[in-house]
Amino acid sequence: MRYLLLCLTLFLFVGTPVSAHEGEGVDVKEIVLGHMADAYEWHITTIGDKHISIPLPVIVRSEATGKWHAFCSSRIEEAAHEGKDYNEFFFNEEKNGKIYEKMPDGTTVRPWDISITKSVLQIWIVVAIMLVVFLGCARWYKKHDATKDAPKGFVGAVEMLVMTIHDDLIKDSIGEKHYKPYAPYLLTAFFFILITNLLGLLPVFPGGANVTGNINITFFLALCTMLAINLFGNKEYWKEIFWPDVPAFLKAYPVAIMPIIEVFGIITKPFALMVRLFANMMAGHAIILSFTAIIFIGWSLNAALGSGLTLLSFVMMLFMNCLEFLVAFIQAYVFTMLSAVFIGLAHPEHEHH
Repeated sequence: MRYLLLCLTLFLFVGTPVSAHEGEGVDVKEIVLGHMADAYEWHITTIGDKHISIPLPVIVRSEATGKWHAFCSSRIEEAAHEGKDYNEFFFNEEKNGKIYEKMPDGTTVRPWDISITKSVLQIWIVVAIMLVVFLGCARWYKKHDATKDAPKGFVGAVEMLVMTIHDDLIKDSIGEKHYKPYAPYLLTAFFFILITNLLGLLPVFPGGANVTGNINITFFLALCTMLAINLFGNKEYWKEIFWPDVPAFLKAYPVAIMPIIEVFGIITKPFALMVRLFANMMAGHAIILSFTAIIFIGWSLNAALGSGLTLLSFVMMLFMNCLEFLVAFIQAYVFTMLSAVFIGLAHPEHEHH
C-alpha cells in the first residue's frame, strides 16, 4: 500500500493540506512524475521542511578534465544549499534532475554518468532476492530426494510457479524440440519482472522504485528477447521473412512487399513488448498518485470538499493497490508468454506434402 502510506505520511509530518498549500496551487506534475522518476537518492519521508533520504553513489567523468569522480549525491545537495556547485557538478532541475557539469566557458554539458541511481539499486536488490530464493530452493533439493519427498511451504510454492511457467507456458509456446535453451532466460525474465513489480508496491525501502515503469529497463528486456529471436532463428524462419510462400509479385516484382513487411515485423514485435510493459506499469502508478493529488487539491479549496475527496480517493487508492498486485503478475506472465510465442515462431518446422 505504497501510496496510502505516502498520503498518511504527508498528513502526519507535513500538516493538513490546507496549511501546506495555502496561497499556492498543488503541483500535480511534481507529485506524480516526481515519485516515478529515477533519482540519485532514495527518498524515505519528509518531516516539515526536512527530507529524509538515502544518498547514493555518483560516478561521473568530467568533460573538462577527463577525470572520473566518485562521491556521495549528498555532496551536491549540500553545495546547492550554499549556492555553489560541487566540483562544477550540479543537479539540473530543468533536465529532470540529471547531473550536469559547468564548463570553464560558462556552458553546461551532460558528463558521462554511470552513477548508482535509485533504479539501479532496486535492480541489484531484485537480483539479490532472486539469488537468495533460488539458491535456497536449490539447497533444499540437494538435501532431499525430490522423487520421494515433495517440497512444502515456500519451496513448494516456488516449484509450483516455476513448473507452471516452464511446462504450461514456455514448453507449449516454443515447442518440445526447441524450448530448453530458452527456458532459463524466460524464467529469469518472468521472476525479475514479477519481483520488481511487487517491490514497487512496497511503501518504504527496499521497495518503492518504479523500475518497470522506466522505458530504458523495458527496452533492454525487449532487446534481449529480440536477440533470442533473431540470433537463433532457423533457416525456415529467415526463408519466411525474405522469400515467403506467396505469389512472386508480392515478394519480388515490382516491389518486395512481403519481405518489407516481415522485416518491419522484426522490430515491431520487441517494440510491442517494451511499450506494453512500460505503459501498463507506469499507468498504474500514475493513477494512484493522481488520486493522492486529488486529496490535496480538495483540501486546498475548502475543508468540506477535502473531506469528501479524501474518502473517495482513499477507497479508489485501496482498490487500485489491490488491482496492482494482480497486474504485477499479469504483466510478468504476458511478457514471458509473448516472448515465448515470438521465439517459437522463429523455429517453424518445414512441412512436407
